[in-house]
Amino acid sequence: MQLPFPIAEEPDAQTVERGRLLFAGETEFVKGVVAMSGLPEADRLEVCFAGRSNVGKSSLINALTGRRGLARASNTPGRTQEINYFTAGDDLYLVDLPGYGYANAPLPVVEKWQRLLKQFLSGRQTLRRAFVLIDARHGAKKVDEEIMSLLDSAAVTFQVVVTKADKVKEKERERVLDQIRTTLAKHPAAFPELIVTSSEKGWGIPTLRAIIATLE
Repeated sequence: MQLPFPIAEEPDAQTVERGRLLFAGETEFVKGVVAMSGLPEADRLEVCFAGRSNVGKSSLINALTGRRGLARASNTPGRTQEINYFTAGDDLYLVDLPGYGYANAPLPVVEKWQRLLKQFLSGRQTLRRAFVLIDARHGAKKVDEEIMSLLDSAAVTFQVVVTKADKVKEKERERVLDQIRTTLAKHPAAFPELIVTSSEKGWGIPTLRAIIATLE
């Protein structure tokens, strides 16, 4: 029986190569944005990466681009306080959103990030897909559902990327994937496939590159 929200199949060799080429070129940090007025011109497609603080967004972006220091990873939750823009080739922006949920920062600062996040997700017309990152060790939390509901209301298609899959045993991973599937069943904007990744081991990275490369 076909599972709801199956794991994305590995693309064919041609599509994998298309993804590799997209990220083989120059990838550059453009700017960090703290207000909607600072966003770069909406002149190309964008994909964004959202997730709880310390879910592994920076590590995933670094793995995608093959640039270890491109996105700054931090062991301190909530350090990414800006919307960070990166180019991928000439026609795509990668957008690293502030971590949501717990953050080691004063409450007014956290609330400001949350407002910016909501404004961005509901107001960026060139945003083609949001990738919502969920830690394989913890599964989907209430705060993830809040972002998913926001994406539903903004009619922004989102796809779950399970991170740190190498950190849990297969049986536990399957239990977490089932919990994520149950959560996603309530969200109409959810794309019907999961991507399971490990930035450390390289799992799922070619698949994610290929998916991004084929968005229009």
